[in-house]
Amino acid sequence: MTTVALAYGRTGLTVDLPGGADVIEPRQQHGLADEAAALRRALREPLVGAPLGELVRRGASVAVVVCDVTRPFPAARVLPVLLEELDPLRPGAVDIFVATGTHRQCTAAELERMLGPAVLARCRVFQHDAFNLGSHRALGTIPGTAVPALVEAAFLDHAVRITTGFIEPHFFAGFSGGPKMVAPGLAGLETVLELHSAARIGDHRATWGVTHGNPVHDGVRAIAGRAAITFNLDVTLNRRHAITNIFTGELFETHAAGCRYAHQTAMVRVPAPYDVVVTTNSGWPLDQNLYQSVKGLSAAAQIVRQGGTIVLASECADGLPEHGGYGGLLRGAGGPAAFLHELARQDVAVHDQWQVQVQAQIQRKARVLVKADGVTPDQLRAAWFEPVDDLEACVAQELAAAGPGARLAVVPDGPQTIPYVG
Repeated sequence: MTTVALAYGRTGLTVDLPGGADVIEPRQQHGLADEAAALRRALREPLVGAPLGELVRRGASVAVVVCDVTRPFPAARVLPVLLEELDPLRPGAVDIFVATGTHRQCTAAELERMLGPAVLARCRVFQHDAFNLGSHRALGTIPGTAVPALVEAAFLDHAVRITTGFIEPHFFAGFSGGPKMVAPGLAGLETVLELHSAARIGDHRATWGVTHGNPVHDGVRAIAGRAAITFNLDVTLNRRHAITNIFTGELFETHAAGCRYAHQTAMVRVPAPYDVVVTTNSGWPLDQNLYQSVKGLSAAAQIVRQGGTIVLASECADGLPEHGGYGGLLRGAGGPAAFLHELARQDVAVHDQWQVQVQAQIQRKARVLVKADGVTPDQLRAAWFEPVDDLEACVAQELAAAGPGARLAVVPDGPQTIPYVG
């Protein structure tokens, strides 16, 4: 047997799986010995462009964008250092913008956990609302379309605009972080729907690790370029959410450098597809709902054979969730094939359709079984999945059904490791 610790919720899940399983993990990266010192140095000696101290004029208003609760960005460790560096520059108001995209807003308890009480006491916090179109300003149109590029107006009103983010491979935008903090992070719903349109998501270049030529990321970059970002701070993290590297300075070049680093450390080549792939959604906070867990499924789908089986372990403490359009779209369609058929014949974009589209594409390739203690078996079936109680017994059964010589892969950290066949 092979004992594997799966990233599952806050506590993890240890399982014994049949021997011979290939355990696919990111290359081990140690956290920085002194994160605060490294952050200070990165702000004073950026990778590209002028130091932060040369970009902030006395009395200038400063906007700092951070990830929402669905991302493990260590804002409570990064922001105090950033604020210390800003203090001697005597800026005006320093406001924090939470880049929710179209996700729900964070609760007061989540904000305190994310940002820390000292930051909350000092800074105003604006939580983006993509559905309040009156709070956005158009920065022209998205290239190739007549759709306005809508971005949070209050953010654009600040003289200094700082983006902070977490770079990891993304299942249809190529990589997270950087320009994604502007769009979809601070974008209006109409803009988000176009960036996540069926045509863009269905393009073969809209996938893990691809940015240029990816129609999703190309649109994201175009909008972020018009937002005139003053300074960017991206980090990469290991499985314990310790910072492993920092990329600061001009937005696009620093993000590109971070993407190259993440590709080297998080993407792993395998020689051939597998019959059964066990995956996760990287544990808390990434696996707090079924919607986010499609990312873990997409990571496994890269290496499962056509007609194979994916087994997902994702706690989903927040359920489907009930907010957003994901659950309604699942309930309103007759399954993956029917959903994709209807998507192909109609030209209407709706909230969260992109996540259901990716899920349906995966389920067209492989069976998907899910262990999720925060979701009932009936909810899983309504979401087109087969529920799993005993993960170990399930994997043994699926391997036996696949026949002699069946191959098993385990991706214990989910989308923090992106395997690919090559």
